[in-house]
Amino acid sequence: MTEMPRPRGPFRYGDRVQLTGPKGRMHTVTLREGGELHTHHGVLKHEQLIGHPDGSVFENSSGHEYLALRPLLRDFVMSMPRGAAIVYPKDAAAIVAQADIFPGAVVVEAGVGSGALSLSLLRAVGTEGRLISFERRAEFAEVARGNVETFFGEMPDFWEVREGDLAEALPRTVEAGSIDRVVLDMLAPWEVMDAVADALTPGGVVICYVATATQLSRVAEYIRGTGAFTEPEANETMVRGWHVEGLAVRPDHRMVAHTGFLISARRLAPGVVAPEVKRRASKNSFSDEDVEIWTPGAVGDRDITDKNLRKRIREAQKGAQGARIASGRTAADDAPAASEAPATDA
Repeated sequence: MTEMPRPRGPFRYGDRVQLTGPKGRMHTVTLREGGELHTHHGVLKHEQLIGHPDGSVFENSSGHEYLALRPLLRDFVMSMPRGAAIVYPKDAAAIVAQADIFPGAVVVEAGVGSGALSLSLLRAVGTEGRLISFERRAEFAEVARGNVETFFGEMPDFWEVREGDLAEALPRTVEAGSIDRVVLDMLAPWEVMDAVADALTPGGVVICYVATATQLSRVAEYIRGTGAFTEPEANETMVRGWHVEGLAVRPDHRMVAHTGFLISARRLAPGVVAPEVKRRASKNSFSDEDVEIWTPGAVGDRDITDKNLRKRIREAQKGAQGARIASGRTAADDAPAASEAPATDA
């Protein structure tokens, strides 16, 4: 593969085309000689599209119109076959930007899943770069290969899929200090962090995609514990669409909210100790050996003082009194009857 395919020009046989029909329903087809799109609205022949540019409109046998466009990468990702859960386009874009995936970079990815993130990484490194993807499950690797080949039209020769465990395979197959970026989409990234540190070049970036806050916490503390990286940075990306029609401008009722956390750090030069980062006492780092690992202080909760607690009690009592006044009751009305009062020692 000498160059990246350019999705432009008139439609040709073999192109993937996204057809948007009545009521906005989309159909993605691969144009073939003699091919036809059959729906309950009629038949649209593939040959009608050949030679026409993107953004053309075609009528089917029943007179219904279809808008024809080559699908964007995000469209392909959201509709492609999935063996495992995908990294959504919003997160893939954030990974490419935050990890600074550049043309010509040598990137390691684990795991490959269904190949959604691999597509963005391949686009970013370009033909001068190299992507090495690790996947433990052979069936997932096959799904990813199929999706990547479908999107590019052929298997990129700058992409390699290796089946196996990253922690074991990376030291045996990659020269130490030769990798520019490492992207981890796996359940326990801390299990491979030592191998990643050895493989990364000084200044290289490791970025992890994790689903839960507990994973995020453990990854951050492990990265700090290695002493081989800068202070980790964590974030999440949320996308909220907007309805814009004339003066009717408002946020959509639905949004793509939390899908996962991203946490990244950069490799220090060998033997270098990063300046100590001062943190609040209630947020000190901890290890798995700590007995009280999930105490309120450890997770950032603040202890309430006696003075503050008494203030909260007064506020609660004041609120209760206000409710009694509003309902016409008195404190005596809420007191237990004499027969119900608890007995006391004489």
